[in-house]
Amino acid sequence: MAIWKAIVLGAVQGLAEFLPVSSSGHLLLLQRWLGISEGGLFFDVILHIASLVPVCIVLKKQIFGLFKKPYNKLFCLIIATAPACLTGVLLSDKIESVFYSPSLLSACLLAVAFLCTAVELFIAERVAKNNKNQLPIKYSSALVMGIAQGIAVIPGVSRSGTVLSAGTFARLGKEENANFTFLMSIPIILGAGLVSGIKLIGNGIVISEYILPTLFGAVTAMVTGYIAITFMLKIIGKANYKWFSLYLLGISCVSVLTYVIWGI
Repeated sequence: MAIWKAIVLGAVQGLAEFLPVSSSGHLLLLQRWLGISEGGLFFDVILHIASLVPVCIVLKKQIFGLFKKPYNKLFCLIIATAPACLTGVLLSDKIESVFYSPSLLSACLLAVAFLCTAVELFIAERVAKNNKNQLPIKYSSALVMGIAQGIAVIPGVSRSGTVLSAGTFARLGKEENANFTFLMSIPIILGAGLVSGIKLIGNGIVISEYILPTLFGAVTAMVTGYIAITFMLKIIGKANYKWFSLYLLGISCVSVLTYVIWGI
């Protein structure tokens, strides 16, 4: 993999992991456009680990707070993580076989997933601006957000966007919603990295030739991830998601045109 390609993919991973636009959907498109297949699994593991760094920096106070009595938020995080783990185990292979093989079906499904995220963000903005409640996270709202995160295993369905929308519909306060949404990313990113790592070991892939590009990609993912999180915390405070909705509308068209024009 060329270093410049690794930097591009790292930037997209860092930004799209925390902006409500779907990192998996964007990486899928980019890998097709750039013709990347080599070193993908090793690269995926390291990028996921790199994505954790900015979360831990920005939310260090909230992370330490999880381990203070009475541990309510920690239990909420466990509840919210379970649905995504379940769907990941049961559906990851099926999703990969459908979405990661170039076909008109996969292009259309990706476009629909992008559109679903656009619609939910559009609705969430209006709900958030009319929300007079500032509710704390509870077990019931954690479960709702967890189910939303489970749905977001589908490429094109934004994890952060879908979880934020679910928290908004559950009438959480904006700050509480933002902090818990990003806290939820920690076990999911760790889990995805662990699963990819196990596959990597099972495949016995030689990683030495991918070290330098992966290093550049990881550093880029950390920097852009930090920028994305700090930016999103401000955006969530204003509940201004319409530009993301418009962008996702455009990228959904691009995903179909990519196959129609180039067959990839």
